[in-house]
Amino acid sequence: MSKFDEKVAQYSKFMDEKGLSYDADLLKAVTKGLGPSIYKRDAETVSGSDAKELLTVKKNFLMKKLGLEDGPKLDEAIAKVVDAIGKSERNKYRAVVYYMLAKEFNKESVYGM
Repeated sequence: MSKFDEKVAQYSKFMDEKGLSYDADLLKAVTKGLGPSIYKRDAETVSGSDAKELLTVKKNFLMKKLGLEDGPKLDEAIAKVVDAIGKSERNKYRAVVYYMLAKEFNKESVYGM
């Protein structure tokens, strides 16, 4: 199994443990879109309590990657995803957060789905 496949399996297991349903193909596509950052401990996760980090998610992912307009709906969606994963969960994997946000806004097409 490649390192990439190991990461996808790790994220799949994480979602299973959290009781979150997911589309394995989309999760794999989102993970692939993150490139080498998934192999770096700090870059692999999102801090749900760091306002600067959440702003980065909003600007770089929601607005740039998904092409969404800035507004309160973006902040609400990020908060919803953080709540679904669990605020106390230390490992909010970026691939899982991005996957859930892409689903939230029906932007699977960005990943060819």
